[in-house]
Amino acid sequence: EVQLVESGGGSVRAGGSLKLSCAVSGFTESAYCMGWFRQAPGKEREGVAGLGSDGNTTYGDSVKGRFTISKDNAKNTLYLRMTSLKPEDTAQYYCAAGGLSCLAYIRALGVPPSARLVDYWGKGALVTVSS
Repeated sequence: EVQLVESGGGSVRAGGSLKLSCAVSGFTESAYCMGWFRQAPGKEREGVAGLGSDGNTTYGDSVKGRFTISKDNAKNTLYLRMTSLKPEDTAQYYCAAGGLSCLAYIRALGVPPSARLVDYWGKGALVTVSS
């Protein structure tokens, strides 16, 4: 059974930093495509960053230059390093994994994964940024 478990959420002042972790288990091989999404109250879930099995990374325009996605294969853990945080970054953050369609999507468009191409979701971690 595939499981994605996020940790590292919390509260921070604007301008601060946080690092989210996602422990990945249950894959017989590495997922082709992994990513981070977020959902703020009253808003749709949006892709924040993507990571292909080929090492390709993609970011949403609102986080480019501030967020970094990475993966430690030895620890089976996906990370999202967030810096220069803004109040508008406040949201529930979700770890996600997808297959070949997800990988093709981020390769072709150079954007984070689409939620409709995600096969597995974590339960989320809350990030709150105060002004």
